[in-house]
Amino acid sequence: MVEKFHEELKKLKKEVVEMGNLAKEMLSNAVEALKDRDKEAASQVIEKKKKIADMDERIEQDALRLIALYQPMARDMRTIACVLKMITYLTRVGRYGKDIAKVAIELADQPHIARLVEIPHMADMVCSMIEDALKAFENEDVSLIRDFEERDSEIDALRYSIFRECITYMMEDAKNITRCMHYAMVARYLERCADHACKMAEKINYMVTGERKEIR
Repeated sequence: MVEKFHEELKKLKKEVVEMGNLAKEMLSNAVEALKDRDKEAASQVIEKKKKIADMDERIEQDALRLIALYQPMARDMRTIACVLKMITYLTRVGRYGKDIAKVAIELADQPHIARLVEIPHMADMVCSMIEDALKAFENEDVSLIRDFEERDSEIDALRYSIFRECITYMMEDAKNITRCMHYAMVARYLERCADHACKMAEKINYMVTGERKEIR
């Protein structure tokens, strides 16, 4: 019975990683669609919102079923608790990908300002954090998330830099206001995704070590 439980728990973790890869893909592809002014690619991101919602619901049901059937303790229980938290954060990452895709569609017929400022670079940094969080979860390796506080601070600084640059472009020409406001909002979405990666890292650290550590 214990062996069957651990087999099912391993399968559950694999499903979380698959969901995480989908969320990261939605975010990355949405920014690429924005950069390339590709309406079709943006629409494909939006179409995936149901898939990620379905995965969220299915994994939650499976996790609760494991609790009810096996009444896990200690680390096993921490793992399931981590699963339930992570799918919430990953769903939100996917939603931000959808929101950025909507911006991509709205701005697709207009030329970009300053090559989208630093948004593509910021997106790469955020996706790297999400990827490392998923690897840390899958391999139970907290070394991959130890520098998340520093990385999150870099993301915060980059968001403010983008905002200040957008203000400059808006002051130079009122025609830039709509696009720059969208850029600033996308930067905010990416910052929030980095925050969700940090929250995942906190839960993963607790899952592995049994110690709570806040990433500020």
